[in-house]
Amino acid sequence: MANYTVDAIRTVALVGQADSGKTSLVEALLQRSGAIANQGTLERGDTVCDFDPLEREYRHSLASALAHCNHDGTEINLIDTPGYPDFIGQAIAALAAVETALVVVNAQSGIELSTRRMMDLAGERGLCRMLVVNKIDAERVDLPGLLEELREAFGKEVLPLNLPADGASRVVDCFFNPEGAADFSSVAEVHQALVDQVVEVDEALMARYLEQGEIAPTELHAPFEQALREGHLIPLCFVSARSGAGVGELLDILVRLAPNPAEGNPPLFLKGAGEAAKPFRSRPEPQRHVLAHVFKVVMDPFVGKLGIFRVHQGTLQRDMQLFIGEAKKAFKVGHLLRLQGKRYEEVVQLIPGDFGAVSKVEELEFDAVLHDSHDEDSIRLKPLAFPAPMQGLAIEAKRRGDEQRIAEVLHRLLAEDPCVRLDYHPSTQETVLRGMGELHLRYLLDRLTSTYKLEVQTQPPRVPYRETITRAAEGHCRHKKQTGGAGQFGEVFLRVEPLPRGAGFEFVDTVKGGVIPAQFIPSVEKGVRSVLEAGPLAGYPVEDLKVTVYDGKSHAVDSKDIAFQAAGRKAMLDALRAARCIALEPIANIEITTPESKLGDITTDLVGRRGQVLGSEAQAQGLALVRGQVPLAELDGYGGRLKSITAGQGAYSLELSHYSPVPQDVQQRLAASHKATDQEDD
Repeated sequence: MANYTVDAIRTVALVGQADSGKTSLVEALLQRSGAIANQGTLERGDTVCDFDPLEREYRHSLASALAHCNHDGTEINLIDTPGYPDFIGQAIAALAAVETALVVVNAQSGIELSTRRMMDLAGERGLCRMLVVNKIDAERVDLPGLLEELREAFGKEVLPLNLPADGASRVVDCFFNPEGAADFSSVAEVHQALVDQVVEVDEALMARYLEQGEIAPTELHAPFEQALREGHLIPLCFVSARSGAGVGELLDILVRLAPNPAEGNPPLFLKGAGEAAKPFRSRPEPQRHVLAHVFKVVMDPFVGKLGIFRVHQGTLQRDMQLFIGEAKKAFKVGHLLRLQGKRYEEVVQLIPGDFGAVSKVEELEFDAVLHDSHDEDSIRLKPLAFPAPMQGLAIEAKRRGDEQRIAEVLHRLLAEDPCVRLDYHPSTQETVLRGMGELHLRYLLDRLTSTYKLEVQTQPPRVPYRETITRAAEGHCRHKKQTGGAGQFGEVFLRVEPLPRGAGFEFVDTVKGGVIPAQFIPSVEKGVRSVLEAGPLAGYPVEDLKVTVYDGKSHAVDSKDIAFQAAGRKAMLDALRAARCIALEPIANIEITTPESKLGDITTDLVGRRGQVLGSEAQAQGLALVRGQVPLAELDGYGGRLKSITAGQGAYSLELSHYSPVPQDVQQRLAASHKATDQEDD
């Protein structure tokens, strides 16, 4: 049984750029609260949250991890998230499980790409946001300058709750304490600014403050919470996870000022399907029916599939019956677990605000909602928005016989990470593993080899070109085969015509007088379609054309399906040879977020890739958004190039726009390659 209540729970996700010290800060919080005896380090590979062998090898977080501690009677649930943009899916998923996002900033590096991104994403989710400047005792840091940069980037709502003192060896409180000495700024002035900002959300309190000139900090808890919920205040704390400066104070702030599950903005759930779905908010009351959201899935080699969830409503108990989403069949909670890094602790029940896990429930998927309602309507959380995985590798088994096992393992990786995708392209006959970047893909391949002992071969995915025709043409074939018994006979006349780009394929039967019996027309179409799978120019699928079968002949005895299928195929090949085929390439819409100072470099690079810049517009915080179109074939390695141009501050997204004719030199290369392949096959 839990020895705490809902109002004594805090849920916190540590997010931000890699190397900001999130994992080390979790270690410091756990050690200071007494949850662990000694503080681990990344160098020794003994931290609570970076327990995976690959994380120890890479020396940074690759997946979100859970931990918890108790400070002054308050249970603090923590999620440590990866900071590299390649693993942003894990960080976004964690935002659905907490009331408070601690956006950790490296005092040496300042504002970075993930700092801005996670501040925006946490704000969109309606979370209470706090900035934590870590490594305040590092060399060559400009803390006053960084504070001004943060206020310039995120608004006047950013105000420090404490300030470094005694050469950053400790911090001095500025909210409850109106006086004191700090390394920079004035404690009294910062205290005054905090009170001014907080009382603005309460008109009655504001009037009393103007009349009296002072409000006791103990009276500011409720308006402080309101200011956090509304984004009217973004508190900033200074810490050093290495020396411990400010760590105890951060624990005090989480206990005294961070929202409990009843004080944060509750998440939006949806009941029902499609447009008829009705929105509702969860209520963090233990006596209500259960609502829990699965924000992480782990394929543990020892305990099997593990669904990790946040309880939003009700009391979830061991041995109770739960439903998943709209499933009509319940499952029994055999083992109810809490996580402390890699350690599992079995518990009897969990209340709103708790993180928990259930194992060996194969139907459990990421983003599922667990509930104990017998209502037939489906229940789900308002969907999270994840970036589409851009980088791809064609993947296949190195050893024959491993194909099925590799498929199973790849689907395990998909279950764990919402930013992993698996595509199969019939035109290229490739299975393509897609992730957020080169580092993400390298990690996934390392998982295949180190965790699952599978060897694979990879290569850049082939571009899915297409073919089409440029003029109308006629095709004819008389298929006649006599083998001594029943023969084969079918004759087909057809016409091909180009269609507008994107129209696909159209088959028309205008045969009159039954010269081709109606039962054989589908066979003719089947033969025609078989040619469309691999065009005559370069072996790619043929599209955007109309085929009209208008004449032919049949035989009362020898005509059969196979004969007209062969005749249709050969007539189609005859027509395509005269229709002047060309190759088409996929053109992608691209949106690039870049620092404004790199706008010229980005547009020049796009034009050099045969791209077209459609426009650009200024964004907040010194960023710009570039919109354009570029051939997909020119984007191989673009993620690395963008990272190089923007010093890691850029991001991009793609979607297929249309197909367009390739330049003549590309067409000649594709045709020559196809011809060489045909000769090798011969």
